[in-house]
Amino acid sequence: MKFRGEFVWHHHEREDELFLVVEGRLRMQFRTGHQDIGPGEFIIVPRGVEHCPLALTEEVHVVLLEPKTTLNTGNVRNERTVAQLKKI
Repeated sequence: MKFRGEFVWHHHEREDELFLVVEGRLRMQFRTGHQDIGPGEFIIVPRGVEHCPLALTEEVHVVLLEPKTTLNTGNVRNERTVAQLKKI
């Protein structure tokens, strides 16, 4: 997954998320502070924790591990929400 800029503040009721940074720098923002993650580092965001990923470099490449059914924007629905793809 690649992204630029700031994503959206959200949380996931049932799923933890693991973000592994491959290229660039990521700041995981929390309401209580933030954590910066560089290439080869990862962070696990526990379910229920409100967070907002922010690219500190022009573009960040991450491997995102979460269940297939996880909605990318969690409890928020907006133009960045990606609907689940139908199986062929």
